Amino acid sequence: MKKLNILTTGGTIDKIYYDDKSDYQIGEPEIGRILKAMNVAFDWEIRALLRKDSLNMNDEDRDLIRQAIMTSNDSHFLITHGTDTMVETAAALGDVGDRVIVMTGALNPARFIDSDAVFNIGCAVGAVQALPAGVWIAMNGRIWDPKTVRKNRSANRFEAVG
Repeated sequence: MKKLNILTTGGTIDKIYYDDKSDYQIGEPEIGRILKAMNVAFDWEIRALLRKDSLNMNDEDRDLIRQAIMTSNDSHFLITHGTDTMVETAAALGDVGDRVIVMTGALNPARFIDSDAVFNIGCAVGAVQALPAGVWIAMNGRIWDPKTVRKNRSANRFEAVG
């Protein structure tokens, strides 16, 4: 891996709580702060494509993500994405040739002390360096094939389909 190309799309991982509004809003991508704090030993670049809750993503947004990947000369991508429609976006990426794409997110905002964001990003960084070409999801301490996983909203975790 020469360089890790990081694409951010928003989602809970980047949400910030504003007391005066009693509302969450999607802020700047948190992954850069996390990678700097962890002093990672590889080159990376962040491109913020969207700042959306994944429930608000549409086909045009998914086309934008795919185009950003397919027009790049890079071969390794990490995508931060909201968890509710991560599987749908993975499916929309389709055949990505010889690229390795790992999608991850968080069930709690990265700024929260008990967030799973740092853990999920760490799993995704390891996975993107070790996996064969294709699209993968790194959540809940596992690497998932998007065709065989779903988010269980009531249990607030990813699990195998069937």
